[in-house]
Amino acid sequence: MSPQDLIGGRPTRIDAFDKVTGQALYPADLRVEGMLFGRVLRSPHRHARIRRIDVAGARVLPGVIAAVCGDDIAGPGTYGLVTPDQPVLSRTGGKVRFVGDAVAAVAAESPELADAALDMIEVDYDLLPAVLGTAAALAPGAPLVHEDRSDNVLHSVHLRHGDPAAGFAGADVVVEGHYTTPFVDHAFLQPEGGMAALGADGRVTVWVATQWAAEDLRQIAHALALPAGQLREIVTATGGAFGGREDISVQIVLVLLALKTGRPVKMVYSRPESLVAGTKRHPFEMHYRTGATRAGKLTAMEIRMVANAGAYASTTLAVLNTAVTVATGSYLVPHVAVDAVAAYTNLPVTAAMRGFGSNQPNYAVEMQMSKLADLLGMDPAELRRLNLYRSGSTLHTGQVLGAGVGASRALDSAVAKGAALGLRPGSGRNQGSKRRGVGVACGFKNVGYNLGWDDFSTAVVEAYPDRATVKIGACEVGQGVTTAMAQLAASRLELPLAAIHVETVDTDRVPDSGSSSASRQTFVTGNAVLRAADEASRRLAALGPNPPGSALPIVAEVTYHAPATYAMDPATGQTQSANYSYGYGAQVVEVEVDTGTGEVRVLQAVASHDAGHAINLTQVEGQIEGGFVMSQGYSLLEEYALQDGRPKTTTLATFLMPTVLDAPSEIHAIVIEEPDPEGPYGAKGIGEMTMLPTPGAIGAAIHDATGVWLDDLPMTPERVLRALGSI
Repeated sequence: MSPQDLIGGRPTRIDAFDKVTGQALYPADLRVEGMLFGRVLRSPHRHARIRRIDVAGARVLPGVIAAVCGDDIAGPGTYGLVTPDQPVLSRTGGKVRFVGDAVAAVAAESPELADAALDMIEVDYDLLPAVLGTAAALAPGAPLVHEDRSDNVLHSVHLRHGDPAAGFAGADVVVEGHYTTPFVDHAFLQPEGGMAALGADGRVTVWVATQWAAEDLRQIAHALALPAGQLREIVTATGGAFGGREDISVQIVLVLLALKTGRPVKMVYSRPESLVAGTKRHPFEMHYRTGATRAGKLTAMEIRMVANAGAYASTTLAVLNTAVTVATGSYLVPHVAVDAVAAYTNLPVTAAMRGFGSNQPNYAVEMQMSKLADLLGMDPAELRRLNLYRSGSTLHTGQVLGAGVGASRALDSAVAKGAALGLRPGSGRNQGSKRRGVGVACGFKNVGYNLGWDDFSTAVVEAYPDRATVKIGACEVGQGVTTAMAQLAASRLELPLAAIHVETVDTDRVPDSGSSSASRQTFVTGNAVLRAADEASRRLAALGPNPPGSALPIVAEVTYHAPATYAMDPATGQTQSANYSYGYGAQVVEVEVDTGTGEVRVLQAVASHDAGHAINLTQVEGQIEGGFVMSQGYSLLEEYALQDGRPKTTTLATFLMPTVLDAPSEIHAIVIEEPDPEGPYGAKGIGEMTMLPTPGAIGAAIHDATGVWLDDLPMTPERVLRALGSI
C-alpha cells in the first residue's frame, strides 16, 4: 500500500468504535474487588502556616482504612513538572498557598465514609497576609509566597533585538495598548481521577488519564522516595486534556494510599473539586507599543508582560519563555524590546493550557495590528500581508526561518474565502441595535519543546509480514495520535490500516514518547514511528517472501531527536534557534453585536491553518473547528473568577463555555500545506495553533461593528456595554 493511499486521507479513527459504544474505560469506570475510595482535604485559606494536623479522628472512624498528611511521607513530598515546589500534602509547620491546596487524604470503604472522614481531620492554621495579584506580588516588601526566595519573582526574561529607540525614531505612527487576559479552567468533560493498586511483588500500578505517563512516574518516585522500578502507570481513556493533565493531580496521593492500605484505591474529583484544585491558564497583563511607517511597514515593538504564576511553579518558566519567543506574533519587526516577568501569588496554580503562552501575546499583537490599520486607513489584511514572516525572515529572537513558512498562504486563503462569502471588514450590515462586523487576524506558534530542551521520542515497531504492533508512550487525549501513528506505520510497512495495532500506553510495555503537548506528537513521535517502521520493513525484506516463524516478529526500536534548539542569551534573549518548527494560521470572523444587551454572536468563521502536510485530513479539520470554538469561549465567555483570592467559579454553571448553540453556523476550515522538510511527510503540529487568531479576529470584528476596542478578555456583554458608554 503506497503512502499516498494512507497519508492525507480520511480514515476513521481507530479508537472511535470503543468510545461511541461506551466500551472505552475512563477513570470513573474503574472497578476492582476490595477497592477503597480516596478523598483529599483542601485548604479553605489563601495563605497560612499549619500549626497542627491531627488525622486521628479520621483513623478511628469505622470503615476508614487510612488517613495521612505530609508528615506521613518519607520522601521530599513535593512535585512539579519543572520545579518540584508543590507539596503533595501539607506538613506540620508547612504552608498552604492557595484555596484548594492539598492538606490531608483518606481512604475508606465508601465515598460517603471518605467524606465523613475529612470532617474528622483537625487542622490549626495561622493565617498569613495573602498576595492576591501580580502588582502586590512585585511590590517592595511584599509577603513571600515561598520563603526560600528573596522575592516573588519566579522567572524573568529580557530580550533586545536591533535598536528599539532607532526603530521608534523612524516610525511615522505609534500605537500603544494595554491588554489583560484571565484565569481560565480547562473544563474537560472528565474530571481528574484514577486508581492505584499494590501488587504481590510490591510494585504499585496507577491507572490514570494523563498526558505523559513516564514523567508522572518520575514525579511520583521523587515525591515518595521510591525506586522507579517499583512503579507502573497505565493510561486509561481520556476525556479531554488541553494541557490540564500535564500536571500531577491524583497520582501521588493514590500511590501513597495504596502503599498505606495494601488495597486498591480509587479517586475521582467532583466538578467543584476539579475547579478549585485544577491548574489554570495564566492571566497576563501586556503593554505594547508598536511603530510603523505611513506605508504600513513595522519598525519597532516595545513589549512588557507580567504573568501570574499562582502559588506554585508548574510550567510557568517555560510558558513565559514561549510567550517571549512569539511576542511579535506572525510579523517581521526589525527592532524589538521585551521585558517579561512571572510572579508567584496566593492564587490558583497556572500551568500548561492549549497554546502554552502563545494565546495571550498573539491577542495583544493582533489588536495592535488592527488598531494600526485603522489609524493608517489601510486594509487590515494588507497591513498584515506586508509584514508577515517568510522563509529567510529573522525573528526577534535572532533565529532565521527556513523552509515551510505558510503565513502568507494561510492569510491569502482565509481572506479569499471570506471575500467569496461576502465577509470583508467594513461590509457589515446594521439592523437597528444589532450591528455586524468582520475581523481578520493571524496566528503563530512553535511546535515542540524549545530553547535547549531535548525533544525526543522513542517508538518500537513489532512487525510480521501481514501485521504490526506500534508501541509508543504517546497519550491519546482526543487529538487522534493513535490513528495518525497507525497511518504512518502502515504507509512504510505497506499494510492496510486495520493490520496495525497501536498499544495502550503502559509504562511496562511502551517506551517514553514525551508529552502529548506542545503540538509535538505528530512531528516527533511520527518521525520515530516512520524510522522504526522503515527499519522493520528493511529487515523483513531481507528475510525473503516466506520468513521462518522463529525469526518473527521483527522488533525495531528507534529514538528520534528533533533538531536542536538553544537557550536564550540571558542578557539579550537572542538564540540561533529558539524552536525547530512553527505553525501559522489566519482567520476571518463575522460577528453580530447587540448594542442593547452587549451580546456578541459569532455568525461565520473562516479558519485557515498550515499543517505542513495533513496526515489525517478529517482530524486536522476537526482540530481547526474545535480550536476555533474553544478560543471563541476564551474570547467572549470564559473566566475563572475569584473574589479576594477565593473562587467564585465553583460549578460549570458559573464557568460559561460555548455550546453548539453558540458556535457559528459555519466554520470554513482550510488546510494549508507548506511542508516542513524535517516533519514526517512534511507534517507540523496543528492542535494549539488553531486557537491563536480567534480573539484578535473577534476583537477586530467587534470594532468593525461598533467602533469600540475591547482590550480585556473575555469580551463580555458588560465590557461591550461599558465600551459603548451604555453603563
